Parts: sequence; structure tokens; C-alpha cells
Amino acid sequence: MFTGIIEEIGTLRRIAKQGQAMVLTIGAKRILDDVKIGDSIAVNGVCLTVIAYDEASFTVDVMPETFRRTNLSRLSSASPVNLERAMTAGGRFGGHIVQGHVDSTGIIRGRTPEENAVVFRVEPREPGILKYIIPHGSITIDGISLTVVELGETSFTVSIIPHTLAETVLQHKKQGDEVNLEADVLGKYIERLLTFRTGEGAAVTQRTTPGGLSAAFLTEHGFL
Repeated sequence: MFTGIIEEIGTLRRIAKQGQAMVLTIGAKRILDDVKIGDSIAVNGVCLTVIAYDEASFTVDVMPETFRRTNLSRLSSASPVNLERAMTAGGRFGGHIVQGHVDSTGIIRGRTPEENAVVFRVEPREPGILKYIIPHGSITIDGISLTVVELGETSFTVSIIPHTLAETVLQHKKQGDEVNLEADVLGKYIERLLTFRTGEGAAVTQRTTPGGLSAAFLTEHGFL
């Protein structure tokens, strides 16, 4: 698990492709302090496993599913990438719950300065992710925990402070660029639980949830 607080910007040093599989070698400094084989590191928000490392870089495998679903396949040698180590049990929870499981990529449709901030408007490639996004809720963009400002029918906006812009790859992003998106996992769990049915007709109306609310109540108020 991650928190969406980027520790450093790494540099993609080597890409070895074989079909839709890749092996990436990434240059880094800070996150290599305590690295071990098998550790999880989020690369642009994608949870990847360390398979080799030295004093200046680490290597990870990218499987076909990750190749197809994320922007890692569009990176080139020397591309900057956001890096975050998995959260330690005693660490500070500075962002929100980030799994490193990308739901969709998105296209930056606008980048607008607003006094000391920069507002990014992002359109997900898979519109279904929008149902998990709420104004002032959390969204992960290229591994960065951010707060949603506005939500439209096909896109959403986030406002980036100068520190976040300077410390992440967003400083290099422009209109038309592709980013990785991960919605807040809490909404996905709630949706999954509400899809289950244990009976039909009268039996359903008498069923209760673990929290004590009846199915009839949830149906009446639009939750079922």
C-alpha cells in the first residue's frame, strides 16, 4: 500500500521490451536506501516489484496487463517517473489509501495557471472511473495523491501547489499528455458490496446489512 506522497523523481535508464512485456531499469537515489529484492515501489502510480538493484538504480518487470492499462508502455529512455516506496506500518499517512492498481489512463485536456497554483483538467480514457470520483475527494494521478476540485460529465480538475509541481513529474506534463489514474478504493469496495443479492422478492426486503440497515431501506433511498 502507498499514500500518494512522492519521494523522488527517478529517471528511466533502460527499457527491454518483448511483445507486451517489459523490463525497466530506473535510476534513483533516496528510495534505494533500504531497498531489497521483492520490495514494492510505485512507478508513476503503478505498484511494481524490485527484481534487481545496485547503488544507483533498480529493475522491475512489467507484465502485459500493466503494459496495456498504464502509461508505462509510452515512456522512453530518460523519461522522468514518480517514485514511492510501500508504506511502512509506522509511517505517516500523508495522502490517502493508494494501492498502485491503475484503473485507467487519462488525457490532460487543460493546464491553466491560477495565481500560485496550476489547474489540470483530466479526461479519463475509461469514463466508468468517473463514478468513483467526487468533488473534494481523493484521486491518484501518476501516483500523486490529489484533491478533486470540480467534476464534469467527462472530466475532472485538480489544483496543484508549487511544491507538488516541483517535486513530481507533473512539472513536465502538458496538454495532450497521458497520465495514470487510480480512484479512491473505498468507493469501489462499497459498489462491490452493494451488488450482492441473497434472495428475491419478499426475502430481499427482509435482508439486513452488517450495519443493521434493511435492504428495503437501502432500496427506498436509492442505494440498491
